[in-house]
Amino acid sequence: MSIKRKAYIVGAYEHPTRKADTLSVARLHADVAKGALDDAGLTKADIDGYFCAGDAPGLGTASMVEYMGLKVRHMDSTESGGSAPILHVAHAAQAIAAGKCNVALVTLAGRPRAAAASLALRPPDPDTPDVQFELPFAPATQNLYAMVARRHMHEFGTTSEQLAWIKVAASHHAQHNPNAMLRQVVTVEEVVNSPMVADPLHRLDCCVVSDGGGAVIVARPEIAKSLNRPLVAVLGAGEAPKNAAAGKVDLTFSAAAWSGAAAFAEAGVAPTDIRYASLYDSFTITVLVQLEDLGFCRKGEGGRFVADGNLIAGIGRLPFNTDGGGLCNNHPANRGGMTKIIEAVRQLRGEAHEKVQVRNCDLAIASGIGGALASRHVAGTVILGRE
Repeated sequence: MSIKRKAYIVGAYEHPTRKADTLSVARLHADVAKGALDDAGLTKADIDGYFCAGDAPGLGTASMVEYMGLKVRHMDSTESGGSAPILHVAHAAQAIAAGKCNVALVTLAGRPRAAAASLALRPPDPDTPDVQFELPFAPATQNLYAMVARRHMHEFGTTSEQLAWIKVAASHHAQHNPNAMLRQVVTVEEVVNSPMVADPLHRLDCCVVSDGGGAVIVARPEIAKSLNRPLVAVLGAGEAPKNAAAGKVDLTFSAAAWSGAAAFAEAGVAPTDIRYASLYDSFTITVLVQLEDLGFCRKGEGGRFVADGNLIAGIGRLPFNTDGGGLCNNHPANRGGMTKIIEAVRQLRGEAHEKVQVRNCDLAIASGIGGALASRHVAGTVILGRE
């Protein structure tokens, strides 16, 4: 069953905080839910489906439904890390198409910055099947992504300067976002001269750590068309896992190669049709690999594709992450998928900042990676269209 135009995103909201010293995680989830409801012109009584992942406290969906006073008939707590909200939008569209709910709320929130958390992987569960094979090598998030970057450089001649252009593009966009953590425009030289974190990734190749969150509301077509909001249709979606495959792994590509292909096929469009791209940017290499895997350029040509400002709105041919993304704006709960959906909705509605708004933006993609590129991860891709 296709979800093409079976559901629409009618509400979207991003929490303005970047450090939530006085707000609980549950309160952040509730705040973004109210913001999305207000944006859509709906009330919590209209919500009959709820979606959240492991960032929600307590018993997840059950705890948050109780906390927010919702009465729902469908819930989904699919956990795939940072890509979970992208999967949730697709699952909400599927549930709506199947008649399981009419109006679905998707929330994400967290406060790792206030809690002084880091991007380090959690202490391993001894029952996790990969622990005995990987723990002796002390894996860390930044090291795993650095392995992918180094392999890409070895295979295709990609350079640190090319990766730096991704950060440069994000900074050009973040300067127009008053809530962005890093608003200063940087140069390629400043990126490659920033301190080394995990060779070959520098500090400015890495995303920020922030609190906050976001929410979106997905609704049946007849409900969406009854609201006084621009119509943003869900056109296609895909999800796919990739893992170490007992050591038989190619580090140069991600599961977005499969999730993207499925999304494009369902939407009936091609990469050349996309006007704006929201791409998970936990690190600069994350963006480059996705660009190749989603078909915006051939494998190995990502470095040349991103160079010389090709991702900058108003300059390049594929504007990306016009809110500043995880590299400059925010990365709430160390999970960037939700903000990718929200900025894509802004672009399609024509509500992005005037300095970065893509002209005639009628087709956008949001794609994310949850987990780690070098070990195991889940990719989620959604294609959205303006009507």
